[in-house]
Amino acid sequence: MPGGLGEQRHIVVVGGGIAGLAAALFLRERGGQRVRVTVLEAGPRVGGKLGLIEVGGMTLDSGAEALLARRPEAVDLVRRVGLGADLVHPTTIAAGVWTRGRVRPLPRGHVFGIPTDLVAAARSGVLSGPGLARAALERVLPLRARAEDISVGRFVRARWGAEVVDRLVDPLVGGVYAGRADGLSLAATVPPLAAAAREGRRPLPATADGPVFAGLRGGVGRLPAAVATASGADVHTGVTVRQLARRPDGWRLVAGPVTLDADGVVLAVPAGPTARLLTEVVPAAAAELAPIPYASMAIVTLVLPASSTPGSPRGSGFLVPAVDGRLIKAVTWSSTKWAWTGAAAGGAIVARASVGRFGDPPDLALTDPELVRLACRELAEAAGLRGEPIDSAVTRWGGALPQYQVGHLDRVARVRAAVAGAPGLAVCGAAYDGIGVAACIASADRAAAEVLAALRLGAELG
Repeated sequence: MPGGLGEQRHIVVVGGGIAGLAAALFLRERGGQRVRVTVLEAGPRVGGKLGLIEVGGMTLDSGAEALLARRPEAVDLVRRVGLGADLVHPTTIAAGVWTRGRVRPLPRGHVFGIPTDLVAAARSGVLSGPGLARAALERVLPLRARAEDISVGRFVRARWGAEVVDRLVDPLVGGVYAGRADGLSLAATVPPLAAAAREGRRPLPATADGPVFAGLRGGVGRLPAAVATASGADVHTGVTVRQLARRPDGWRLVAGPVTLDADGVVLAVPAGPTARLLTEVVPAAAAELAPIPYASMAIVTLVLPASSTPGSPRGSGFLVPAVDGRLIKAVTWSSTKWAWTGAAAGGAIVARASVGRFGDPPDLALTDPELVRLACRELAEAAGLRGEPIDSAVTRWGGALPQYQVGHLDRVARVRAAVAGAPGLAVCGAAYDGIGVAACIASADRAAAEVLAALRLGAELG
């Protein structure tokens, strides 16, 4: 039974991805001994889109391999759970774009693909002469403040032209969201550009204030287990919550034959499952969450012999514009980007090719061997790699990445307003404020604070 005001409170976190695990940790850290936390994960393991695989005798990331270091949440969490000594930074972040016949450098000084230095853009060769000329016209277009949300593609196309969208902005959006620039909200996906649009000014390049990315020696996939252990939560895998109902003094969760009573609940699962659980208890939030679409993707990890190329791959990797009609949308040279991976590879080349964009399901209908074969063929064409891989692995992430459509931020505000009417309930995860690890952790922090405040434990928040 849920506890009284002076008793230990039971909080259930539904979802064992990084958001759910972080929420469990924050609940225990701030609630102290007055809080007991249970985590219920439907899958066979915790971690969600963070995990590890064995390829070519090495343990490598199967999902995200980098953390955004310019936001504090992810790096702080790594340190809090005892992995701070293993934080590392890329040896290089120089990236390219495979387009117009070869891999070309991303122009320096760009803002999410928008060139701010046209000389650098011309030198990169990503844009054609007419594309550069159209981008240069932006300087004479009148600036006006834009209050309403708009798609990234529509905004950039109107000011810098279609080629900037197709060959620079869209590949970057595809690399992050597995989406297309014309289908994604400017305000939700590129906040600095949206701020410039609201203020009627041109976007400014980010200032250099430390490393952009961080990783973990041994893989970012190590983080979920460390967070789960540090949380002290009672973690159960293979448990799917089918129903959430209100009780006079809390909540009841039904997972098959098992029923749990709780004082508070954090829903840290994707929008679709969250909507199903909220249908009866917060129907307004459910109606907002249900339509959020998700993109599926796959990562093809390849271990290639050093002899497959006359020299080490340059830079951290390259992006591939959708307009070029390739299978792969991005490639990371992990053995070049991360010193620990290069050392483990012992001279071999480790490449990660991303496959799958929103609205392009046929690519993911291919078998694993077909994905490996086609990825190798395109790497041969892009980078001159030849020969067969030493080993390979395909990791599929079905429905992994929410698509932040125009108006997403308003949708999220409506969801949170509706959920706020159900004390002791909160939501978090990639569907709300960002799909990166840092953003998911921030949403978990917020959810934990909301539940504890509703349980009158807010005075213990710190």
